[in-house]
Amino acid sequence: MSSTSLPIVSFIGTGVMGASMAGHLLDAGYPLIVFNRTKTRADGLLAAGARWAESAGEAAAQADVVITIVGYPADVESVYLDPDGIVAQAREGALLIDMTTSTPSLAVRIAQAAQDRGLEAIDAPVSGGDVGAREGTLTIMAGGSDAAFGRAVPLFECMGRAWTHVGGPGAGQHTKMANQIAIAGTMLGMVEAFSYASAAGLDAQTTLRAIGAGGAGSWSMANYVPRIINGDFAPGFFVKHFIKDLGIAIGEARQMGIVLPGLELAERLYRRLAEEDGGAELGTQALWMLYERGLLTR
Repeated sequence: MSSTSLPIVSFIGTGVMGASMAGHLLDAGYPLIVFNRTKTRADGLLAAGARWAESAGEAAAQADVVITIVGYPADVESVYLDPDGIVAQAREGALLIDMTTSTPSLAVRIAQAAQDRGLEAIDAPVSGGDVGAREGTLTIMAGGSDAAFGRAVPLFECMGRAWTHVGGPGAGQHTKMANQIAIAGTMLGMVEAFSYASAAGLDAQTTLRAIGAGGAGSWSMANYVPRIINGDFAPGFFVKHFIKDLGIAIGEARQMGIVLPGLELAERLYRRLAEEDGGAELGTQALWMLYERGLLTR
């Protein structure tokens, strides 16, 4: 399919994950417009042929599809619902896809505001971190109408390995909360397993080979334990953003009247990590540092 027959896509948020995701769309031939608060983070995309917009609203006004992946729910609300934001400026009939992890209630508000303007909106958060974004193997959880999901699938095919329509507006965000709750427990178990192995005098690489091939194995273990062993705590997914996600999940759980003590423990430990110098800017695998440095007490 030639690029002239593909919809124009505006991509807003070209950070650790967004730059790679947008790059896959550009490689697939989609005409691409980009905006990011820090322009230098879009330099690679601009050099590869993307066009620059001076604001999210300006980007939306030129596109058939608008994709966002920004930091926090407040950022999502601003870029979509400000008077000069995406919903106000988008072309009639445009498809809006928010791939940020945000709150389900905000996703519902955006979908309603979009519908009121003759637009379609999907909340489609992702899992897979920087590796999944770079390799185009993200898992995508989409909430919205059947029609909007159908329009989004060709774009998802460029960025992900699996995509699931999980329900109406907000359902994508609820599913991502379930995903983050599972990851929080996995990260705790993984770090504690290797803390125990270290205290027992076991070799970390040998332990990884032994237990990673069995029932304890997971995507997180395969991808993050090698980084821990190498002392690599660079962010594939920022601690500060994981704390944001866990806080959303705790809030949603409380609203539904359920108690998730494992989730609450993980959130407390990640907040403790963020209090350390630079901890908030590290990757989630840096939870290991609390154990390695003896920062936890009985």
